[in-house]
Amino acid sequence: MNWFEAAFLGLIQGLTEFLPISSSAHLRIVGELLPNAQDPGAAFTAITQLGTETAVILFFWRDIVRIIGAWCKAIVGKVPHSDPDAKMGWLIIVGSIPIAVLGLLLQDYIDTNFRSLWLAATTLVVFGLFLALADHYGKEKSGLDQLTVKHGVFYGLAQAMALIPGVSRSGGTITAGLLMGYTREAAARYSFLLAIPAVYASGLYKLVKSLDEPGVYTLAQTGLATAIAFVVGFFIVGWFLKFVSTHSYRFFVWYRILLGFVLFVALGFGWINA
Repeated sequence: MNWFEAAFLGLIQGLTEFLPISSSAHLRIVGELLPNAQDPGAAFTAITQLGTETAVILFFWRDIVRIIGAWCKAIVGKVPHSDPDAKMGWLIIVGSIPIAVLGLLLQDYIDTNFRSLWLAATTLVVFGLFLALADHYGKEKSGLDQLTVKHGVFYGLAQAMALIPGVSRSGGTITAGLLMGYTREAAARYSFLLAIPAVYASGLYKLVKSLDEPGVYTLAQTGLATAIAFVVGFFIVGWFLKFVSTHSYRFFVWYRILLGFVLFVALGFGWINA
């Protein structure tokens, strides 16, 4: 993988991470379309996500500092555990457990079987339809102040589905949130906050592991891609939150379905390697 390809993949990561269209699927597909025509790898994907997740931290910095502060004070008894920010801290921890457990148990599949483009094409279409149903039938009555532990676990299970390229971390959690009756903006906001522990744990783990097991990229090239993903992602996260506050997810649904069927055709005719 050369510098231009790494930079381009970083751009793709930044553009797609926060949209419900699966950044990992896009990196997987685009990797096959570049001159070298190869899978960038699960490690490259996880590490570049550190860039977009750092953008989330910067964007939500005040919220994050407030949540961590309240959670710490609740631990030592200075504020009640029912405090909204302290409660959100616990809910982020609870919601992170499913992906942590499944990520460890399915690690070998994540690096191999789950990266099949046949599977990505299927999940793009299937979960696009789920998003359409959730967007249409979701009651959108609840805000994050009404989030419960039970719903936090459901959010977490939905996030864990994103271990399969094509599902989409934000798409899965937003779909779950809409089906549970949360507003579009609330579902998206919790989705972004919930992703922070999981993405950082996965990205840092893959970063350390890649020092001994280099892939199709160099560490410097991956660093460039991560930096680009950070810059682009910072602008996308703000735009997306404003967009979903006044628009439905219909555009993303049709995009997912179209991309999935185009990918099926390309794989069926052998135009792209699965």
